[in-house]
Amino acid sequence: MTGGQLALVSAAGLVGGFVNAIAGGGSLLLFPALVAGGLNTVAANVTNAVALWPGYLGNVVALGREHRPGRGEWPVFLATALGAGAGCALLLLTPVSAFSVVVPFLIIGASLLLAGQDRIKQKLGHRIGGDRTGHLLSGAFVGSVYGGYFGGGLGVIFMAVLGLTLTAPLARVNTLKGVLQLLVATVTLIVFAIFGPVHWLVAAIVAPISLLGGIIGGRLARRLSERVLRGFVVVFGLLVGIWLAVRALG
Repeated sequence: MTGGQLALVSAAGLVGGFVNAIAGGGSLLLFPALVAGGLNTVAANVTNAVALWPGYLGNVVALGREHRPGRGEWPVFLATALGAGAGCALLLLTPVSAFSVVVPFLIIGASLLLAGQDRIKQKLGHRIGGDRTGHLLSGAFVGSVYGGYFGGGLGVIFMAVLGLTLTAPLARVNTLKGVLQLLVATVTLIVFAIFGPVHWLVAAIVAPISLLGGIIGGRLARRLSERVLRGFVVVFGLLVGIWLAVRALG
């Protein structure tokens, strides 16, 4: 990458970490910047996953020890890890040309999912009582396959899966969602570090910058409108999805 392209990617990483801490969807900002910087879509996706990992770790650390998961949640962690590994393998087996066609629709879908995040949270309060372990494990697995394959909007998917299958307060659902996201991010980090076409220079530069953005976003979370930031990410994601579709099919 040229100096200008590295500056663009670094700025996207800073803003992505900032947005992730408040509204979510930071990967929808960094991924297209990596593609614009000259990486193919698969390399951009795996580099994006590696670079944003510190932000997920920082989020879980910020939750505090009293919010850490209990032993009874280990089956969910296992299903999540297996699903993430399967998603990573699926991505690495997908030809770049095919992934370039698929990814615009994934971005558009993730953007629309992010747009409906508030509605999903509202519906969580109307879930049917009683734990549904089978649905929880299968939902965590399928969501994690998506997370290992692409990951944009994964937090919204986990919120829906956990909220509709657990009898737990929304705050607890949000906490467990953060832990599962970190688990998916950790599996993708390990798999892509060993087998993926990671652009390590970019990842080494963007990772601490995205973490800084997350710290800044966390401190300003109460002062900024989550809805406005999410709206920006949704519109940007839809435009990027259209651009990538034209680019792949043109």
